[in-house]
Amino acid sequence: MTTKLSDLHDNPGARKKRVRVGRGIGSGVGKTAGRGQKGQTSRSGVAIKGFEGGQMPLHMRIPKRGFNNIFRKDYAVLNLGTLQSAIDAGRIDAGQLIDAQALVDGGVITHARDGVRLLGVGTLTAKVTLKLAGASATAKAAVEAAGGSIEVPPPPPEPLTRDEQKAARAAARAAKAAGK
Repeated sequence: MTTKLSDLHDNPGARKKRVRVGRGIGSGVGKTAGRGQKGQTSRSGVAIKGFEGGQMPLHMRIPKRGFNNIFRKDYAVLNLGTLQSAIDAGRIDAGQLIDAQALVDGGVITHARDGVRLLGVGTLTAKVTLKLAGASATAKAAVEAAGGSIEVPPPPPEPLTRDEQKAARAAARAAKAAGK
């Protein structure tokens, strides 16, 4: 069946007319227009979401959970399979040192962010030398199994406990007193 340009129309129920409120009592939404009787909410300019008349609102009364670490590192993720396919495609030279800048230049990742972390998804057959911000244990094993090497900076030292801090301050005071 062919449709003519003059026969085009919407499917039944595709367009719904909006309710025109405040147009007489016969319409069912006349007079107060569905807003109820008097009061703040019957008037315009009301913004009282969560307001409980001055009482402490519920969302402020209940206990809060969780924590957002503002110092958390945001690493760009690179899988072994993605690295191997980039080497096979010629976007990355396996003979050179591969670091975050080389990966960005090769179009493997778009942004280095706080560094690149290598994960062990996929297989790696090329012998590569990598210098990255981090790598999983399986990724390290796969790179070394292929004859390559990976350089990852050592993790930062653990912060001192309160007792260790107190002992260090006491030792510094004793050294200062002995020097006088």
